[in-house]
Amino acid sequence: VDLNSLEELLSTDEKSLVSLMHCNNEIATRIPLKEIGELCAQNDAIFHSDTVQSMCHYAFDLTETHVHFITGSAHKFHGPKGIGFLYVNKDIRINALITGGGQERQLRGGTENVYAIVGLGKAVEIAYKDMDAHRAHIWGVKNHMINRLETEIPGVEFNGDSKSPDSLYTVLNITLPECPNSSMMLFLLDLEGIACSGGSACSSGATQGSHVLAGINAIKDKRTSLRFSFSRYTTKEEVDFCMEKLKALCQVSTTANQIA
Repeated sequence: VDLNSLEELLSTDEKSLVSLMHCNNEIATRIPLKEIGELCAQNDAIFHSDTVQSMCHYAFDLTETHVHFITGSAHKFHGPKGIGFLYVNKDIRINALITGGGQERQLRGGTENVYAIVGLGKAVEIAYKDMDAHRAHIWGVKNHMINRLETEIPGVEFNGDSKSPDSLYTVLNITLPECPNSSMMLFLLDLEGIACSGGSACSSGATQGSHVLAGINAIKDKRTSLRFSFSRYTTKEEVDFCMEKLKALCQVSTTANQIA
């Protein structure tokens, strides 16, 4: 996000709503949440941040960050699927999403999914208790894959901020060199039991390609881009398995292959 451009957009007498992802789910870009919040405060703008990718991977102190809303989803930190949350700053009021019962602070009528809510709460507790250890483990696994990609697949490129130390450490986005398997790479990896994607899960089934990669001019003709995700359960052994399959599919020559 270009802060100068945002400041220019906010220089208006109209009431503004700024809504930005804290971390991009495809290329791992992380915005300066506190600085953007301060900019919004200076211009009397309402600020919402989608923290689905980053919640429980980073610490949030909302007493020090000027943000009116943040949203999160339990499945991103190993909680149950189908449950999320909306934080609303006490200084602001919004209209009800669903009218009826008042049990959700007059914002959403309907019976709560108690089991999923409890599961979300427990997942948050576990994630925050061991956050530093989880972060160190995931960074280690991600860097292991980066190092192997750089040394063993000539011509590989890293998209966006996904290789940067300041990036969202759970995501890595790469473009592979052109090879005969380029057009079938995702399908062939899936057959090997490797779950990766060409874009966000939200866009699965789309045929236009990633709008995020297109937005940063990272789409290359006849070359495949892949997004890998890592968690505290991912191991270096799994990365090694993936790398061997990637090298075979990219037809990267090894000494043994050359001898054969």
